[in-house]
Amino acid sequence: MPRPSRNAPQRSSVIVLVLVMLVFTATALTAFVEKAGIDLLVEVRQSDSKRLRQEAYSALEVTLAVLEDFRQADGGLHSAAEGWGNPLTWAGWIPSEGRTVEVTFQDESGKIPLGHADMTTLTNLFEDWQMSPADAGKLADVLLGWMQNGYVYATPIALDYSEATVPYAEPGRPMRSFGELAAIDYAKDVFFDENGLPNANYWRFVNDVSVFTFSQPNVNGANADVMAAVGQYTDAQRQHIGDYLSGTGQYAQQGQQWFLNASTLASVAGLGGNAATFGTTISALRVIITVREGRSQFKLSAVVSPQGGATINQTLATNATAAASNASVTTSTPVTSAAQPSSTASSANTAAAASQTINYPFTLLEMLEDDEIPQPPPDLPQT
Repeated sequence: MPRPSRNAPQRSSVIVLVLVMLVFTATALTAFVEKAGIDLLVEVRQSDSKRLRQEAYSALEVTLAVLEDFRQADGGLHSAAEGWGNPLTWAGWIPSEGRTVEVTFQDESGKIPLGHADMTTLTNLFEDWQMSPADAGKLADVLLGWMQNGYVYATPIALDYSEATVPYAEPGRPMRSFGELAAIDYAKDVFFDENGLPNANYWRFVNDVSVFTFSQPNVNGANADVMAAVGQYTDAQRQHIGDYLSGTGQYAQQGQQWFLNASTLASVAGLGGNAATFGTTISALRVIITVREGRSQFKLSAVVSPQGGATINQTLATNATAAASNASVTTSTPVTSAAQPSSTASSANTAAAASQTINYPFTLLEMLEDDEIPQPPPDLPQT
């Protein structure tokens, strides 16, 4: 019987060491391959964006040209039912071979202009969400307290932002972005979940109100929430208005219509409500361009305003501490914060100045690309 070799334990140790080294090498190689794959995907995506971006902006210019034609012919834009819903087809514009371009519209002026909203309108809106009158009034109160300088709260609520980890105060000017909701006491509990992410109420609020400045919502683009909050219309009245705009129900024989004046709105809605609170012309329109080529995609979102239409909020925030110290001075220059305007406001101001220089028919209020465009989660219940 052969005797065991004295070198057997050493050979076993070498084998184990080699196996361990192979495991570490394989792990490192796998991590390297994964990182290289991610870097390659990023490069490919950036390359796709550069290729498709020019197509998107070209389609946007064609779209705006068609909109301007309709605006001049009809004395303003009222509804896509006028015929400009498929602008690229109308213009006979064809994208590059292998690409498809889709244009959709959202009437931003069909929403409630937040800077002009009052206590009644906001309370009506939140009650239409099925909030209790007390909670609806409280939410409207904290929003107005955030936006209006010197606002006197109507509900018994104690707000002291100076006690925050980083002290701050109500800016005393209309909101410039919906992100500000996260800084407003009580409102942040309504619009964000326990993880600080926007919830269904947040996205419904975004769908109902606008941070751009215009006088009245366009009834032709208003949803049911806006109808109830601004016009104080009942469910039956909202159904009549919806049937008129969509060409359904009792208006099925007439096809899609649009309102040109408040008297027609009052006639369609019937007794009750307030037709005078609505306009009938689009003052801010969101144009969404989607370019596809195979599995690649580029999306562009632009909010434009026709001449005399909506504007961005350019009011500077008020320094509450400085204002309080100068309260006894009856005639003085308002003290404002030294914070710089948002990038959106700056770019919009630049675009507005440029459009006036070249006599461009639209003013650019907002421009977003791809991941910059906020999107509600796909599992969010529709309202």
